[in-house]
Amino acid sequence: MYRPRLLTPGPVELHPKALEALSRPQLHHRSDAAKQVFLQAKAGLEAAFQTQGQVLLLTGSGTAAMDALVQNLFAPGERVLVPVHGNFSERWARIATEAGLEVVRLELPWGQVVRPEHLESAVGPFAGLLLTHSESSTGALNDVQGLAQVFKARFPQALVVVDAITSLFVSEFALEGWGLDAAACGSQKGIMCPPGLAYAALSPRALERLKPRSFYLNLGAELKVQKSGESAWTPAINLVAATAAVLEDLLPRLPEHLALKKQQNDLLYATGEQLGLQVVPEVRSPATTCFYLPEGISYSQVKNAFAARGATIIGGQGQLKGKVFRLSLMGYSDLYDAYAVAQMLREVWAELRA
Repeated sequence: MYRPRLLTPGPVELHPKALEALSRPQLHHRSDAAKQVFLQAKAGLEAAFQTQGQVLLLTGSGTAAMDALVQNLFAPGERVLVPVHGNFSERWARIATEAGLEVVRLELPWGQVVRPEHLESAVGPFAGLLLTHSESSTGALNDVQGLAQVFKARFPQALVVVDAITSLFVSEFALEGWGLDAAACGSQKGIMCPPGLAYAALSPRALERLKPRSFYLNLGAELKVQKSGESAWTPAINLVAATAAVLEDLLPRLPEHLALKKQQNDLLYATGEQLGLQVVPEVRSPATTCFYLPEGISYSQVKNAFAARGATIIGGQGQLKGKVFRLSLMGYSDLYDAYAVAQMLREVWAELRA
């Protein structure tokens, strides 16, 4: 009766240009055709991140880019400040700890955003600040531009590194323009491709500060070869082709695309609030909605009600597991898809409260 709908903040419904690219014959990653596609994707990503530096394509999830940035920009023993207010900012802290850094955690209630006064009270010195732009576990959006400005006023030599995994192609973003030094993203989010590629963006300032480490995620090794359209190791070249194809379609109309994502998310939040649902995030990211589960209604009930209508949703993570549910139209969708999902939410709630 219902078409399948993927209403999760990654993986997402795929862009038709990605599907078309993935249907083509297999490229050999060392061929001239593959090099051309690789350079096209790389240039498109550099335009999307708004950087005069480099964006490196890595085979792995967005977490691979986060790991690579920490490993290659900081040395063991260096101090970094990590505000923790959700599952993915917690991931920054874990990655940095595993890399041997001295991690100073700034603990905040999940759902809140980081504010300038939080950074002003931190006792330095620091080599870096690790921020999450869109904390999709809570639906919160941080003002990373303002936070970078405050932090660098106190620690001008430090690097600001951002998880942009669920914000790029969903919210406005500018690397150097916002005073950021590096950022991570992944293919299964706002770019509407399958999982399997990570994007690591490095500003000119970050490029000067590289301390290459790791074997597979060595960004120094990648820099040497990616300028010519190759990668140090076998890339997910089909996903690179999908990335290039989507960017060719998306970049010329990115402002209207971002406006659509916000309009869609605002509509879902408005519908949930009309139904009496309590919103989780203090400041709302366009990437996903996040609502608390009312007393007496479990996540499995909500998930099953959506599944009966062909839709896959997602629940909470970490501290919020079993306490919230999330919906996302970050993937390929239009305004009328948002109206359809809003109506589905109304029907689900009428059923659960009957």
